[in-house]
Amino acid sequence: MAEPEFEQARKELISTLEASSLFEKNPEYKKALEVVSIPERIIQFRVVWENDKGECQVNKGYRVQFNSALGPYKGGLRFHPTVNLSILKFLGFEQIFKNALTGLNMGGGKGGADFDPKGKSDNEIRKFCASFMRELSKHIGADTDVPAGDIGVSGREIGWLFGTYRAMRNQWEGVLTGKGLTWGGSLIRPEATGYGLVYYVDHMINYASGGKESFAGKKVAISGSGNVAQYAALKVIELGGTVVSLSDSKGALIAPEGKGFTPEDISKIAALKVERKALTALENHSFNYIEGARPWTHVGKVDVALPSATQNEVSEDEAKALVEAGAKFIAEGSNMGCTQEAIEVFEAERRAKKGDSIWYAPGKAANAGGVAVSGLEMAQNSQRLSWTSEEVDEKLKGIMKACFENCLETAKEYITPTEGEFPSLVAGANVAGFKKVAAAMKDQGDWW
Repeated sequence: MAEPEFEQARKELISTLEASSLFEKNPEYKKALEVVSIPERIIQFRVVWENDKGECQVNKGYRVQFNSALGPYKGGLRFHPTVNLSILKFLGFEQIFKNALTGLNMGGGKGGADFDPKGKSDNEIRKFCASFMRELSKHIGADTDVPAGDIGVSGREIGWLFGTYRAMRNQWEGVLTGKGLTWGGSLIRPEATGYGLVYYVDHMINYASGGKESFAGKKVAISGSGNVAQYAALKVIELGGTVVSLSDSKGALIAPEGKGFTPEDISKIAALKVERKALTALENHSFNYIEGARPWTHVGKVDVALPSATQNEVSEDEAKALVEAGAKFIAEGSNMGCTQEAIEVFEAERRAKKGDSIWYAPGKAANAGGVAVSGLEMAQNSQRLSWTSEEVDEKLKGIMKACFENCLETAKEYITPTEGEFPSLVAGANVAGFKKVAAAMKDQGDWW
């Protein structure tokens, strides 16, 4: 069975591990790579539900329980017509190392269904969620596997899933994250991925400029318009940057020269997303809408690019265009947002132009803030208490700082940069995440 997305994610990891000195220093880790590449367990099931016309509908449901060496399986549920085993294996594989980079006790997993929420009524989505969880509930639990939301699964769906789990298992426990605030959710969870992404890039800007620069005065191109893109945009604006683009699967909104998105624009877009409407439904705006396009080649000169929509949304040509446009920082809000070819463009620039190049950060590090706050939500559930938003935000900032420094120092140790060159954050993230998981697996007898 061809699994292109999974093979891509695996190759991306292997290529950086092989280019580092990890296997020279620890040749036995090659065996760990072979073992970690196979999920501990995959659950596939049918989901039968009734539409509003009383007709029987059927979809495929999945949960990939990839690795539990560091903690319970943890990773989102995606409801989207493109969902298949390859995509879920790629997401689950990435999740293992991302969760390791948070420093919290979480393993890696991912799940979902090939169900399309677009064009469905609230009632149909609720019925689907209930049917999906009736089966999934047999395989998860607060100390076993803790799913969360992802594309097509927002806080509302988490509520319906949680209610079904509670009814099926007769247990109220932290089995899902992204919950509502009155029933076990955490403050800052909705904002966490977008905020964390911006905190991570802020450390990149600070390091690259020797502490002289920040987001203030920077032009920032963002793709997507969902949870990650919205909160990343709001945080960029708060820190003094200008957001010049947002997009969805139908096209891109580009701000006119000298202008940017305001928090009011973003809240209007957020309201559209809740109604599952496209950006074309946005009224009374001065933005340039480009149908069928991603923003990268249309934004002109930018300082920072934050792909925050979906996998493989920055191609080789778009990577070259961003370099041409003078972009200095690119970090993935989405998982595997850049193709392998795009990453190679950024990494080649980094080596060639030294301190004047673009600097790339992979999703498994840059977007780890979301799952980090999910881990904090689990901790609050275990203690049966809630922290203030200031407490959670401070912990998130600390986690993103530690994650950046871990990637940076690991890159310096295992992929020694030449004089004046930025360390490779993609290599640092891959080596640091892999090393931690491999060592835990060895201690527990998963390989020897």
